[in-house]
Amino acid sequence: MKIAIDAMGGDKGLTMTIKGSLDAVKELDVNVILVGKSEMIKKELEKYSYDENKVEIINADEIIENNEKPVVAIRRKKESSLVKALKLVKEKEADALVSAGSTGALLAGGLFIVGRIKGIDRPALSPVYPTEKGISLLIDAGANVDCKPKNLEQFAIMGSIYAEKVLNIKNPKVGLVNIGEEEEKGNELTKESYKLLKNADINFYGNLEVRDLPKGDCDVLVCDGFVGNTILKLTEGLSETIFSMLKKEFMKNFKSKIGALLLKDGLKSFKKQIDYSEYGGALLLGVKGGVIKAHGSSDVKAFKNAIRQAKIFTENNVVENIEGEILKMED
Repeated sequence: MKIAIDAMGGDKGLTMTIKGSLDAVKELDVNVILVGKSEMIKKELEKYSYDENKVEIINADEIIENNEKPVVAIRRKKESSLVKALKLVKEKEADALVSAGSTGALLAGGLFIVGRIKGIDRPALSPVYPTEKGISLLIDAGANVDCKPKNLEQFAIMGSIYAEKVLNIKNPKVGLVNIGEEEEKGNELTKESYKLLKNADINFYGNLEVRDLPKGDCDVLVCDGFVGNTILKLTEGLSETIFSMLKKEFMKNFKSKIGALLLKDGLKSFKKQIDYSEYGGALLLGVKGGVIKAHGSSDVKAFKNAIRQAKIFTENNVVENIEGEILKMED
């Protein structure tokens, strides 16, 4: 299996992408294609011992920055590490791609270079969402801020397939994110989407209020990209703030420091549960290949786990399974 790596993407640069890739080669038994400025990549590789037969380098002289307009950058920067890595997936020279670079450029490239699965109107960004019972899949988390009911129906089907095939959740429950549990609640989008999801070939739970998402009652959380991205960023910010507040409280005095010491193992376990680095990245579901967006500030472990996600996605033929379900819908 070959995984293309956008080596130049991410806030932490080559140190993170190269070390994460080499750890994946060693631990996950995958081959990687490092795409980026070859001289810089070779210099970074000199720091490590690795199986050279499993690591390939493809030179790319340009880098797409986060502040560039995504579609313009994809069209103009043909020699960028991201565009070249995406083309490897399109041409079947790589099974999947992992990038921690510009989210907008990755979405645009996934759509225009790799291409949509036939029958899918819009690909969706699908990160794992930590819950009290384990994890759920949030779809869409920012690829489509304006959606039609048909889009949400397709998100639900794709998310259900991914949850079952990759996350190993049998007969996953699919919930529609809404402002109330009753069928008649919400705006026109959620009302019409409810009707479609109720009749779709999925295990539809019904409407799910945002306050109930962390409980883990549903395995797939369906919404448009505006709502999903808001949920994701609020959750990230809230978890960071809670840990910051706890740290201040525990450091107040000697008594609270003793309490912190006693709770140390429990707090570590809790932090691990809600740590994005444990789950890798967000998958772009609906394109004809594995395209994984790692967090921009990913550390080595997070990047390695994003590659793990790419491997599992490929092994479980998620694209083919989605294609099959969409064909059944059209018959």
